[in-house]
Amino acid sequence: MKNILYKILFAVMMISCSEEVLDKKPLDLITDIDVWQDEVLMDSYLTNAYLKMYILKNETPYSSTAGSTAVDWFNGEDWNGPFIVNEVSDEAMGNWIVGQSRKVKTQGLTINGGILEWWEHAYRVNRILNEFIEKVPSSPASDEFKMMKVAEARFLRAFNYFSMVKRYGGVPLITETQNINDSDEEIYRARNKEQEIYDFIISEMDAIASNLPERNSGNYEYGRPSRHTAFALQCRAALYAGSIAQYGSVQLNGIVGIPSSDAVGYYQTAFDAAEEIMTSGLYQLYDVDTDKIENFKNVFLVKDNPEVIWAERHDYVQRNQGGNGWVWDFFQCPRPHAWNAGNQNAPYLEMAEEFEYVDGTPGALDRVAIQNGLHTIDEVWGNRDPRFYATIYTQGTPWKGVDIDWYNGLILPDLTIITSGSYEGVLAQGYHSRNGTGFGVMKYLEEDKSNLGERATSGTDWQIFRYGEILLNYAEAAFELGRPNDALDAINALRSRAGIVTIGSVDRDQIRHERKVELAFEGHRYWDVRRWRVATSLLSVERSGISYKLDFNTRDFKIVINPNIETNASIVPFTEANYYLPVTLTRTSNNPNLIENPGYQ
Repeated sequence: MKNILYKILFAVMMISCSEEVLDKKPLDLITDIDVWQDEVLMDSYLTNAYLKMYILKNETPYSSTAGSTAVDWFNGEDWNGPFIVNEVSDEAMGNWIVGQSRKVKTQGLTINGGILEWWEHAYRVNRILNEFIEKVPSSPASDEFKMMKVAEARFLRAFNYFSMVKRYGGVPLITETQNINDSDEEIYRARNKEQEIYDFIISEMDAIASNLPERNSGNYEYGRPSRHTAFALQCRAALYAGSIAQYGSVQLNGIVGIPSSDAVGYYQTAFDAAEEIMTSGLYQLYDVDTDKIENFKNVFLVKDNPEVIWAERHDYVQRNQGGNGWVWDFFQCPRPHAWNAGNQNAPYLEMAEEFEYVDGTPGALDRVAIQNGLHTIDEVWGNRDPRFYATIYTQGTPWKGVDIDWYNGLILPDLTIITSGSYEGVLAQGYHSRNGTGFGVMKYLEEDKSNLGERATSGTDWQIFRYGEILLNYAEAAFELGRPNDALDAINALRSRAGIVTIGSVDRDQIRHERKVELAFEGHRYWDVRRWRVATSLLSVERSGISYKLDFNTRDFKIVINPNIETNASIVPFTEANYYLPVTLTRTSNNPNLIENPGYQ
């Protein structure tokens, strides 16, 4: 049996604190047969699948090389991986570790792949899950255990396939364990149609939802899927399928694309799944703190709060020390933490401008007027949607008892500007100064933690599904189904929680705007603009940044807008072909039954 070492390791973890450990067979003698006779070992085997599903954490890739099965630490979940999907979108640029995301923006996607890959490791996870699904039903475990754990494995398998289909379109759908003695026809599978993969995900959730525990039941374990997690996946998958049917085109005999006539059916499925969650009474928007900025911060900091539907759990200890910490705080916080770097995701000025004023006025700056004269930070960024301050930091943002000093130039009394040294005790560069867009990501940062300079010690749980997304999915599906009032109610619930004026009517653009603001830097935006088929315009333009020059006399700021902030090279247009990642030359060479996606041949 492959990976027996993992099973032994998790068996130790699960039973070492039990008095029954003395009655167990010596761990070096555990066999394949033993695993399928013991509930603890079977659950440890399933845990192994979770640990290999690197895509749970903000779409982190495990390898930046198509076809590779090697550990790519640099682009993996312990380093730069969790941030790349934000950097290839129109939300932010890579500001520290920039290799793969910058390459995509300046060179485009090619037949060699190498970004956000999820193929070889996806099928390795798939094999673990298929074997579990096949063997547990015939084990001596209790009926309750078998029913719940098989449903859990089927959920993970469906989530695994969702992570593939949104990348590549149709992929080989393999639901049984393959063996080395199988025929070439069985081993070298052709790609299923994209629609078949989405239909598989949706139908699997219908089949297993009732076998998963309710959030408030005694069998529920935080970090594992509940009944409504299945509906959340079904909701998201159906919404994606509806968008692809509505805006995409069918190619390669359906290997990519979904017939437009099926869009309404998928939107209805998404709507119904969202409604199942919304009417359950088990989930709600987190709305506890009277301070709306702190409240939105705490959506992501308070563990297992009523908004969380499914999360990847973390603690504050590095994994090489036996913990399950991760890297978010280390990479995202402002200097001088993170080896005097930080600020990995640098939001574009256009992203900052998406946040409206609290009275509903659009948030775009007058870029001519703002660069004339001097301004206070409040004049530039005051009275915004509270989500702005909970999501993004910039010059003047409170941080650890002080205001972030991010200016990168000092205007002297004679109007000359110095960028190094100091003048009468005032630094020419702010203490937190960092080259970039002028913005950083505040969301998920735990400001009160003292170990921000240590890598992989973030303890925040990564929320894979939350109620806020469900409301946005519901709003989008409702609007496409001709139910604008339902969409409006969902959007206004989010705006009211945020502390911003509600609106009297809603359209498609407003729903998409609200989604961009509410879900910023949560790993949704790149996939959203792809499924809406608007990436060819939105991801093909250069983006802006902002810099601040401190005036010595007034302590106000001169604002300078940098219209092309990614100065290393021009942005390569996102093409129609890029709505799907390439299967890659490596994979099609290894399996002649795989057809490459359009535009990469």
